[in-house]
Amino acid sequence: MDTVDSTRILLPPPPAGLPRAAYAAADAVIEAAAHAARHWTSSEPGELTPGTPEHARAVMRMFQETFNPYRPAAIEWPVLPQDARARVVNLPIWDIAVQTEGKASRRMLAYARALADPSWRACIEQNAWEESRHRAVLGGLVSAYGIALAPEPPYPEPRDAEWAYLVTGFSECIDSFFAFGLFAMAQRSGLFPAELVETFEPVMQEECRHILLFANWLAAHRRSLGPLSRLWFELRVAAVWVFLVWERTSLARGLGSRDRTPDAADNNFMYSGSKAVTEAQPGIGAILQLCLAENERRFAGYDPRLVRPRLMPAAARFMLRLMRSPVRPPGRRS
Repeated sequence: MDTVDSTRILLPPPPAGLPRAAYAAADAVIEAAAHAARHWTSSEPGELTPGTPEHARAVMRMFQETFNPYRPAAIEWPVLPQDARARVVNLPIWDIAVQTEGKASRRMLAYARALADPSWRACIEQNAWEESRHRAVLGGLVSAYGIALAPEPPYPEPRDAEWAYLVTGFSECIDSFFAFGLFAMAQRSGLFPAELVETFEPVMQEECRHILLFANWLAAHRRSLGPLSRLWFELRVAAVWVFLVWERTSLARGLGSRDRTPDAADNNFMYSGSKAVTEAQPGIGAILQLCLAENERRFAGYDPRLVRPRLMPAAARFMLRLMRSPVRPPGRRS
């Protein structure tokens, strides 16, 4: 394995829809943008019904106006004590994280190019660029701390752009839900310096924006389809969920190995990192409660009329209810 150097992961220029002046903003402007990235309300009156022009305008303005112009190349990585640096270097997530961001960027860009609507195309193209920026942040980190990565695999153009975008979008909904909780654990554990943890705060909030965009695109896209097209689309969505459930129930095949293929990256990203962010090992109930609280906190600043991803919070609440329900002895009925 070769250690990644600072020239390996380069950030492409911002897409045409992003003002380059804003991306080159001063630190004070970036601080204000970081606050704006978490708090946004549409000026559109009334309900924001998916499929309407008002909803589309609100979603697109949200994504553009909450853009945070932080620059990966300008990040000052803190000097870490030896023990903290060793913990960072030994986290089993860096190959996975870089590959996940690279694959997500390629898939989103492919879907954006397939869209006829220029506004949605611009938003999803920006989303793809922001995923590339996450990859550049990780490139800076591995260079700063001398983390060895395996050579990245190629990221082929997806043959079915819509399928790839759905898989990526729903995967982010799942993984970000747990990532919010794990990030909070890392903040509270004290195992990692606060300056290092806070460096990733813009990335975490950006993931929140990404899944907010995906959830609202999904709701609007469904409304735009005729009955037969809608039926076919829902069958594809169901197939995506079957695929994702199968993928995640196959974790045991990859656990304990460092399989760095792109698919293994999707499978193992959250699970590989979960045991390394805190010395305390809270129960599943405590983890789910923290994920729910962090998920709600990160979405709280955005206009409540926008669609939120609902499945993961609902599944977590259902699991918590099951865990609190008393187990009846077999053979007895109430």
